[in-house]
Amino acid sequence: MTILGDPHIAKTAATATAITPSKVTMAGALTAALRDSMTADSRVVVFGEDVGPLGGVFRVTDGLAAQFGETRIWDSPLAEAGIVGTAIGMAMYGMRPVVEMQFDAFSYPAFEQITSHLAKMHNRTKGRVALPIVIRIPYAGGIGGVEHHSDSSEAYWIHTPGLTVVSPSNPADAYSMLRDAIASDDPVIFLEPKSRYWSTDTIELPIKTAPMTSAVVLREGSDVTLLAYGPTVRTALEAAELASLEGLSIEVIDLRSLSPFDDETVGASVRKTSRAAIVHEASQFGGYGAEVAARVTERQFFFLAAPILRITGFDIPYPSPRLEAHNLPTPERILSALDSWQW
Repeated sequence: MTILGDPHIAKTAATATAITPSKVTMAGALTAALRDSMTADSRVVVFGEDVGPLGGVFRVTDGLAAQFGETRIWDSPLAEAGIVGTAIGMAMYGMRPVVEMQFDAFSYPAFEQITSHLAKMHNRTKGRVALPIVIRIPYAGGIGGVEHHSDSSEAYWIHTPGLTVVSPSNPADAYSMLRDAIASDDPVIFLEPKSRYWSTDTIELPIKTAPMTSAVVLREGSDVTLLAYGPTVRTALEAAELASLEGLSIEVIDLRSLSPFDDETVGASVRKTSRAAIVHEASQFGGYGAEVAARVTERQFFFLAAPILRITGFDIPYPSPRLEAHNLPTPERILSALDSWQW
């Protein structure tokens, strides 16, 4: 089991300039990770819609164009299939592209390139061709976005063998996991929770957290294992704090890696608590939580005292901004769901 804390945090190799410990936003941590990766490896290039002089819709690439020039970071046409297809060709010839889809639902035009080519090339060539590509996708809700700007599309990507799918929930992980993703020789879908871009932590960069594909225990508990990732980690922690006032001890795990899945960390927790719940913003039917529930049940059945619960968004198209708060899981909805168990 990996517990988040001082033991697993250390400075990375001296490939970037450290800064004085200060309040760093998740967006700022991602910017630093891109800058440090581009500085360390001239093969790393960044492109996508408005990522150049503008710095991206969420300003994650702010300042990189001025520092590295248009041969290392540039604006692409508004054509997501072309963006990913171009990245695949560049990676086949030795580059390490990082591309941005701008918004979650904007990635769907690139679906065929991602699922039919990006995910399969390594297997198709019997390991001779690697595609070290990172596809950054701002995803999920919490910002009052309109339709096509607030999707939770993780289930599409985790269903595709050949893709690593990860999602950080805090600035430290955002930096460390993006550095790991860019260094990986396999394609990575890097899901960035939009509602967390402006969250802040006091951290010193560069920083190294747990490996990209590991889950971490953020809060230890004895009664329930609550699994979350990306935007719902904070929600889960708030629910655990409220539950503690009523004497219920909730262990909160940040999954971080959706695919591959960290069976060891999750299994150890479930064997301790005997109860588990998964929380995510995406709709419930056919969602990621269903796979997690099935996987944990198959491996930990004789340790479970109750069925695994799913606390999710509703099975509806993403609602208008005024109704968004009713759709997203809240600490109160989590605790209400836990109350449905026969304790």
